[in-house]
Amino acid sequence: MTAIGIATLFVAIICSLAAVGILPLVVPAVYLAASVAAAIAYGIDKSAARNGAWRTPERTLHILALMGGWPGALVAQRVFRHKSRKPSFLFAFWATVTLNCAALLWFWWMAGS
Repeated sequence: MTAIGIATLFVAIICSLAAVGILPLVVPAVYLAASVAAAIAYGIDKSAARNGAWRTPERTLHILALMGGWPGALVAQRVFRHKSRKPSFLFAFWATVTLNCAALLWFWWMAGS
Protein backbone atom coordinates (compact mmCIF):
# COMPACT_ATOMS: atom_id res chain seq x y z
CA MET A 1 0.00 0.00 0.00
CA THR A 2 1.28 3.46 -0.86
CA ALA A 3 1.91 6.21 1.67
CA ILE A 4 -1.04 8.15 0.29
CA GLY A 5 -3.17 5.02 0.59
CA ILE A 6 -2.14 4.53 4.22
CA ALA A 7 -2.94 8.14 5.11
CA THR A 8 -6.27 8.02 3.27
CA LEU A 9 -7.27 4.73 4.88
CA PHE A 10 -6.41 6.00 8.37
CA VAL A 11 -8.42 9.20 7.92
CA ALA A 12 -11.33 7.24 6.44
CA ILE A 13 -11.32 4.88 9.42
CA ILE A 14 -11.33 7.63 12.05
CA CYS A 15 -14.02 9.54 10.15
CA SER A 16 -16.12 6.37 9.97
CA LEU A 17 -15.62 5.68 13.67
CA ALA A 18 -16.74 9.22 14.45
CA ALA A 19 -19.73 8.93 12.12
CA VAL A 20 -21.03 5.91 14.03
CA GLY A 21 -20.33 7.48 17.43
CA ILE A 22 -17.33 5.42 18.46
CA LEU A 23 -15.05 8.48 18.42
CA PRO A 24 -16.04 12.08 19.09
CA LEU A 25 -16.32 14.23 15.96
CA VAL A 26 -13.49 16.41 17.25
CA VAL A 27 -11.00 13.56 16.66
CA PRO A 28 -11.18 13.49 12.85
CA ALA A 29 -11.46 17.30 12.87
CA VAL A 30 -8.15 17.54 14.73
CA TYR A 31 -6.48 15.02 12.42
CA LEU A 32 -7.71 16.83 9.32
CA ALA A 33 -6.68 20.28 10.59
CA ALA A 34 -3.28 19.06 11.76
CA SER A 35 -2.77 17.21 8.47
CA VAL A 36 -3.48 20.34 6.44
CA ALA A 37 -1.10 22.33 8.66
CA ALA A 38 1.61 19.68 8.30
CA ALA A 39 1.22 19.51 4.51
CA ILE A 40 1.47 23.30 4.29
CA ALA A 41 4.57 23.28 6.51
CA TYR A 42 6.22 20.64 4.29
CA GLY A 43 5.37 22.67 1.18
CA ILE A 44 6.81 25.83 2.69
CA ASP A 45 9.95 23.99 3.79
CA LYS A 46 10.42 22.44 0.35
CA SER A 47 10.11 25.86 -1.27
CA ALA A 48 12.58 27.32 1.22
CA ALA A 49 15.03 24.50 0.53
CA ARG A 50 14.87 25.21 -3.20
CA ASN A 51 15.32 28.96 -2.71
CA GLY A 52 17.96 28.88 0.00
CA ALA A 53 15.61 30.62 2.43
CA TRP A 54 14.88 30.06 6.13
CA ARG A 55 13.85 26.44 6.71
CA THR A 56 11.15 25.00 8.94
CA PRO A 57 12.90 23.19 11.80
CA GLU A 58 12.55 19.40 11.66
CA ARG A 59 11.32 19.54 15.24
CA THR A 60 8.33 21.61 14.10
CA LEU A 61 7.49 19.05 11.42
CA HIS A 62 7.69 16.27 14.00
CA ILE A 63 5.48 18.16 16.47
CA LEU A 64 2.84 18.64 13.77
CA ALA A 65 2.97 14.91 13.00
CA LEU A 66 2.72 14.02 16.68
CA MET A 67 -0.31 16.30 17.09
CA GLY A 68 -2.18 14.27 14.47
CA GLY A 69 -0.80 15.74 11.29
CA TRP A 70 1.09 12.65 10.29
CA PRO A 71 -1.36 11.62 7.53
CA GLY A 72 -0.89 15.02 5.86
CA ALA A 73 2.85 14.89 6.47
CA LEU A 74 3.05 11.44 4.90
CA VAL A 75 1.19 12.62 1.81
CA ALA A 76 3.32 15.78 1.62
CA GLN A 77 6.53 13.74 1.81
CA ARG A 78 5.48 11.95 -1.36
CA VAL A 79 3.82 14.84 -3.20
CA PHE A 80 6.66 17.31 -2.59
CA ARG A 81 9.38 14.63 -2.57
CA HIS A 82 10.58 16.20 0.63
CA LYS A 83 11.99 14.67 3.81
CA SER A 84 11.41 11.23 2.35
CA ARG A 85 14.99 9.94 2.24
CA LYS A 86 16.86 11.13 5.33
CA PRO A 87 17.00 8.08 7.65
CA SER A 88 17.22 10.02 10.92
CA PHE A 89 14.23 12.17 9.98
CA LEU A 90 12.18 9.16 8.86
CA PHE A 91 12.98 7.27 12.05
CA ALA A 92 11.78 10.20 14.15
CA PHE A 93 8.74 10.65 11.89
CA TRP A 94 7.63 7.03 12.25
CA ALA A 95 8.22 7.28 16.00
CA THR A 96 5.78 10.22 16.08
CA VAL A 97 3.26 8.20 14.06
CA THR A 98 3.57 5.32 16.53
CA LEU A 99 3.19 7.63 19.54
CA ASN A 100 0.22 9.40 18.00
CA CYS A 101 -1.57 6.16 17.18
CA ALA A 102 -0.83 4.81 20.68
CA ALA A 103 -2.29 8.00 22.19
CA LEU A 104 -5.39 7.64 20.00
CA LEU A 105 -5.86 4.04 21.15
CA TRP A 106 -5.38 5.09 24.77
CA PHE A 107 -7.93 7.89 24.34
CA TRP A 108 -10.42 5.49 22.76
CA TRP A 109 -9.81 2.90 25.49
CA MET A 110 -10.25 5.44 28.30
CA ALA A 111 -13.37 6.92 26.71
CA GLY A 112 -14.93 3.46 26.59
CA SER A 113 -14.23 2.70 30.25
